Amino acid sequence: MNGAARVTAFAVVLAGMVISMSGCARLKARDQLNKGVEAYKSAKYEEAIGHFQQATQLDPSLPMAKSYLATALAQNVVPGSDTPDNLKTAQQAIGIFQEVLDKDPTDVNSLKQIAGIYFSVKKLDDAKTYQKKVLAVDPKDPEAAYTIGVIDWTEAHENALKALVPAGINDDGEGNVKAPKKVMEPLKDENGPLVEEGLQYLNQAVANRANYDDAMAYLNLIYRRKADVDYGDQAAVKADIATAEDWRTKAMGTRKANEEKKEKGPGGITMDSNGNMK
Repeated sequence: MNGAARVTAFAVVLAGMVISMSGCARLKARDQLNKGVEAYKSAKYEEAIGHFQQATQLDPSLPMAKSYLATALAQNVVPGSDTPDNLKTAQQAIGIFQEVLDKDPTDVNSLKQIAGIYFSVKKLDDAKTYQKKVLAVDPKDPEAAYTIGVIDWTEAHENALKALVPAGINDDGEGNVKAPKKVMEPLKDENGPLVEEGLQYLNQAVANRANYDDAMAYLNLIYRRKADVDYGDQAAVKADIATAEDWRTKAMGTRKANEEKKEKGPGGITMDSNGNMK
């Protein structure tokens, strides 16, 4: 065999070895992915993270591996905590989800997960931004619309307390008509846009999920904030409270009906038709 032939033969053998090693790595990665899913189902999130990290290292192109890793990391984010470690974990999960979005900006699961993480660490404006990105991809997503409405109510409620408490006024949830004008006028301006947006998205949530009792409950709450915004207009305040009561009644009735129909499903990780972990 001449020199050129030997080189060609060696190249063929080497290529076969590379393909074989690559195939072996992919099999190991798939095994780590499956082990990670099982650990996640058992709520062993640290173990799941380790398996998912190995899966991504063994086969960076493995579908779902990064999403699974980020989802497991997100489980370690403590809601409401702003400690450096918790924020670091949150940002690590967000960063991995963002890598998924860099390849597919319309990946709704990643958009929702990022929004949920921001909500957990009280970065409400960022959470709202990502929920709006969800709606840009899927305008009929009721949960995204609901969450935006919840955020708007939360911020409006906090604004109300900041205005009322220092003045020695208890929020009566019915327009605070006895509060002084000097307290309520600035609050009207501050909460007006939040109430308007919150009503829009909560109504959208109910329109796209007719039995959405949680959204109905928040419609009750946000109409009570609307009563603050309508301060000085007695008829409008009265109408707001009446509408709030209607939504409260609807929410209670719908929740009861939902509970009667509810069927418990399996817990842990499930996969949709695209192989996404939920």
